[in-house]
Amino acid sequence: MGSGRGFWNLLTSDEQRVLWALGWDKKYPPGAMVCVEGDPATHVFILVRGWVKILSSTDGGHETVLALRGEGDIVGEIAGATAGHRNAAIQAIDAVHALIIGYDRFSSFLDTHPDSSHAYRRMMTQRLSDTDATLRRRMFTSGAQRLAGLLLELAQRHGNQAGGAIEVTLPLSQEELASLAGTSRATVARALSSWRKRGIIRTGQHRITLIDLPSIRNAAGPAA
Repeated sequence: MGSGRGFWNLLTSDEQRVLWALGWDKKYPPGAMVCVEGDPATHVFILVRGWVKILSSTDGGHETVLALRGEGDIVGEIAGATAGHRNAAIQAIDAVHALIIGYDRFSSFLDTHPDSSHAYRRMMTQRLSDTDATLRRRMFTSGAQRLAGLLLELAQRHGNQAGGAIEVTLPLSQEELASLAGTSRATVARALSSWRKRGIIRTGQHRITLIDLPSIRNAAGPAA
């Protein structure tokens, strides 16, 4: 998949070595729970390889996909600084290799490595900006537009060039895509079906290939 752009990739090799020595690494098979909502938040996870989905459950047991995180991203950092308990679950999408670091050690690392601290703040600021943009976009766009925008984002962050197309390999259901796009499963099914018939995309098992990027950008609207 595409190279990661997360916190880990913003560090120098020396900073990575120091941080690695402060924690331990662990591998998770596809579908494994990295942590569960409500668990004590004692450490952060840095994704060395693989993808995870951030999940939140309603009182009725319905799961909502809040975000995807991939290679280089840090996850689980907010709860350690605020609530003290996990406010969401983290589940491996594919095979995941993570570096796990105690929250206190991670905080001390940032205190003693100004460049790393700056990279961390920049990453967090970008996440907040992305969240704000997503919320504002949902006020003025249709579900199909948001789905097209999500596919473009996934292609940019996680896609592989395949000829003139971009292939995104992520095992997400239509319901999970709908959750990420803030729309219904029926809307996702209709949009994907229409784009397939028009030759804009091609779908396979756990795979979406964007064949006609200009048409997807047009479907996403002027803000995409």
